[in-house]
Amino acid sequence: MKNLFFAGLLLTFAACNSNKPVSSAEAQAFIDTYTEEYVKLYMASSEAQWASNTKIIEGDSTNAKEVERTGEAYAAFTGSKENIEKAQGFLKNRSKLSALQEKQLDKILYYAANNPQTVAGLVKARIKAENSQTEKLFGFDFKVDGRSVTANDIDNVLRDETDLVRRLKVWEASKEVGVGLKPGLLNLRELRNQTVQALGYKNYFDYQVSDYGMSSNEMMALIQKINQELRPLYRELHTYARYELAQKYNVKEVPEYLPAHWLPNRWGQDWSSMITVKGMDLDSVLKTKSAEYIVKDGEDFYKSLGFDALPASFWQKSSLYPAPAGANYKKNNHASAWHMDLQDDVRSLMSVEPNAEWYETANHELGHVYYYMAYTNKDVPPLLREGANRAYHEAMGSLMGLASVQKPFLENKGIIPAGAQSDEIQALLKEALNYAVFIPFSAGTMTEFEKSLYADNLPAGQINAKWWELAKKYQGIVPPTERGENFADAASKTHINDDAAQYYDYALSFVILFQLHDHIAKNILKQDPKATNYYGNKEVGKFLKDIMAPGASKDWKAVLKEKTGSELSARPMLNYFEPLMQWLKEQNKGRTYTLAEKI
Repeated sequence: MKNLFFAGLLLTFAACNSNKPVSSAEAQAFIDTYTEEYVKLYMASSEAQWASNTKIIEGDSTNAKEVERTGEAYAAFTGSKENIEKAQGFLKNRSKLSALQEKQLDKILYYAANNPQTVAGLVKARIKAENSQTEKLFGFDFKVDGRSVTANDIDNVLRDETDLVRRLKVWEASKEVGVGLKPGLLNLRELRNQTVQALGYKNYFDYQVSDYGMSSNEMMALIQKINQELRPLYRELHTYARYELAQKYNVKEVPEYLPAHWLPNRWGQDWSSMITVKGMDLDSVLKTKSAEYIVKDGEDFYKSLGFDALPASFWQKSSLYPAPAGANYKKNNHASAWHMDLQDDVRSLMSVEPNAEWYETANHELGHVYYYMAYTNKDVPPLLREGANRAYHEAMGSLMGLASVQKPFLENKGIIPAGAQSDEIQALLKEALNYAVFIPFSAGTMTEFEKSLYADNLPAGQINAKWWELAKKYQGIVPPTERGENFADAASKTHINDDAAQYYDYALSFVILFQLHDHIAKNILKQDPKATNYYGNKEVGKFLKDIMAPGASKDWKAVLKEKTGSELSARPMLNYFEPLMQWLKEQNKGRTYTLAEKI
């Protein structure tokens, strides 16, 4: 079948190079043939990647070989010269094409740029290097005092421990994984850049940004604008955290910048567990539940909005819980959702435990899964079964994560008692320590680091220094001890290795999430955005489905304007936290601010 397929492509390619005008029907015939083979190869690669992420056995190269084999087959097809030139030929006559055909042909060329046949050796080397990096990352054996610990163990200590000596030891252990990943990261930087340069992109960062229909300069300007708009709020939160954490750890001299091991997250991207809101202590309730309850309860939320039940295959094929104690394998410890076949096989990879963090995460990941299910319909061809842009996918997940932890929702679900007394400002503070704190990490440290790495060719001898320079500038966070170039602390972050040059997705997703949430609260629910209950509201479900169902078949900016009435704006997010801003200023009176007002 494959030989016949490529023979067919060569015939149509020859026709394309003639002077005869092409027709919409010819373009569609090419798209249909391409799609059929693309889906087969995508499925095979997805299955191999799934096995590689869910069962990592030290010394066993079976999964790695299969990832390489299927990845190379996918790359050879998507990057084939025939496919590239055929798509380019049809796009020379855009007036003959429908909007849907144009989008699919543009997508074919976008896929090709990551795997061009003209540099097949580079593509093969990159696939092998990426697989090796993933295995090193998720197969790493974290150790504290010579004893193996899991990522969940590390996170639990950083969330709860008050002994700074213990915290430092665990934090340093969490960064050891970066040491062995640094050579691979530098190699991947070269391979990724050289691969996309073969089809005219300046570098890998430019390539990834182009999926938004934007240049790198436009993207950097946009996220810097978001960063600057939220800077006053973050500056107040940073000042508050320095003084509060110094008191918590019995440190008399408040540091100018936050030592990284003081914070309850390995990268300082989420400080929300600093705060326990009386009447809203989800951990104390959820610890009495099972891990399975967390995921099932998430499904119940979506069903209440009018979404279908998850398919039986989701429960059969997903990897939802930590690897059993004593298992002879490890698994990827980062939560993710998978659309295995661009059809009905949807899965999630998590390590759910019954606590508040996993409760929100489970609702988030199911947001991705339901997005897959929504745009898997007859009106959206497989090549466009993606979010309106990559940030939309994250926005949908984070929106549902936010909705799932608001007080009226939790009361309705019976997770907290109805009428439970709670401090609204403390609840808002907890949310800000999640959402607002994340912006300088995502739109600042991560995005600037990856731009420096790929676009500015950051020297190998400045990798760790650049990471901490940016963390200090944007987050006001510094390493607890000297971290030389023998370390690569950035590489301890999953996305630096296996989801490269895309972290601005998450920053934009938070802006979109608050814009959507503001619209839902005010125009559908008629409720305060800070105290909503989506549960059971079919109109909310319809609003979300209307955004989800077109996938990438509609322009992302048009979708946002059509559904919310305004263009992308951080204003709804700022308005949401305005009462907290005033409270923080009162708390910080007399305290020394160390972050600059402007970046």
